[in-house]
Amino acid sequence: MIRTTPRTSAVRRLLAGALLASVAVVGAVAAPQAAMAADYPTWDEVEQAKADTAAGAAAVEEITGLISQLEVNVAETRAEAERRTDELMVAQQKYDDAVTKANRIQAEADASKKEADEAERNAGQVAAQLYRSGAGDLSVNLFLEAGDAKSTDALLSKLGSMNQMVERSSEVYRLAQEKQNAAASLGAQAEVAKAEREKLRVAAEEALRAAQEAQAAAEAALAESQARKTELEAQLKFLKDAEAKTTKAYEEGERKRKEEEERRRKEEERKRREAAAAAAAGGGGGSAGGVVTSGWALPASGWISGDYGPREVICENGYCSNSFHYATDIATGCWAPIYAANSGTVTYSGWSGSYGNFVKIDHGGGISTGYAHIVDGGLLVGYGQWVSAGQQIAWTGTTGASTGCHLHFEVYDGWSRIDPVPFMAARGVYIG
Repeated sequence: MIRTTPRTSAVRRLLAGALLASVAVVGAVAAPQAAMAADYPTWDEVEQAKADTAAGAAAVEEITGLISQLEVNVAETRAEAERRTDELMVAQQKYDDAVTKANRIQAEADASKKEADEAERNAGQVAAQLYRSGAGDLSVNLFLEAGDAKSTDALLSKLGSMNQMVERSSEVYRLAQEKQNAAASLGAQAEVAKAEREKLRVAAEEALRAAQEAQAAAEAALAESQARKTELEAQLKFLKDAEAKTTKAYEEGERKRKEEEERRRKEEERKRREAAAAAAAGGGGGSAGGVVTSGWALPASGWISGDYGPREVICENGYCSNSFHYATDIATGCWAPIYAANSGTVTYSGWSGSYGNFVKIDHGGGISTGYAHIVDGGLLVGYGQWVSAGQQIAWTGTTGASTGCHLHFEVYDGWSRIDPVPFMAARGVYIG
């Protein structure tokens, strides 16, 4: 809803006063309290104001101010939504980096533990060998057989070999201890990394909630603006029209104008659908939107233009992508239909920085899918809406950090973005 500023309130009071003056002049019956309480002028108020020059001028100023404030509200809420979604993208990236780091450290810790276990086994084997060699009887044998030079030489040789074995045993034990210490250290680092990853996951969830709320506010402000601005502009035009027309005539004209706009919109939509169908038929890629027995569907028709994994940074439209591509790009052409890969609840629908216009759907069980670079005006679903597998949710575009019309398709397992191609293939859906 539009916010009431001190200026708006003052103009509202001015309009109300002017209306009272016009009522006194023309002798009409009015309800000033209702006029003052309303957020927007009614057509009756506008018609009464037009009957008096001062009231008409005040009404023009009031309506002009309301239109300006609507535009300010939309700009401010959009800016806040964009800021929040930028924070969400940063939080998601930090989490992804933390996952990579935690997985790497855990792998190193596992390898080190394996080496430590091997070293411990080697140390045990050396100890057993040392025990079997009879090292404990050497001193006794040396004493008893000291009179025999030949036996003495043999014992001294055996003692030398035993000393070498003891030295080797000590080295093996030292290495085993080092391996154990290294494994323990890496294990501790892995636990720290996991704790940091969990902290960043919570931060990402908070960022998502904030982004969802900001996007909802932006959508509400835009809806308010679209609903009110048309009527306010019509009222303004009526006030400025020198002809002595009634508001009924203007309202009827507005009704016809809106009908014509709706007719044109439907005609444009029909043309887009036909163009998208033709593009899909010529682009290959399987039956986009068709639901297979697993309950999943191909999200768009086209060939794979970008794989999951490292790639060069792309900077377009004032945004730059990440150096790791957490998605599969499907080249579809512009204004091609995008379908829900599975049924679920829309958890995000709106602008999302380098993703451009973005939709995310929660399918339950920790699995979500994301659809980015949607064309401006191409979002067909909203936050909180339930969608069915294969339902069209958007039209492709090239918004955000994108060099051409395509679908950037993501799969989330929890908060981790995984490779969509094997995930979808395991469910009988083959991309590209």
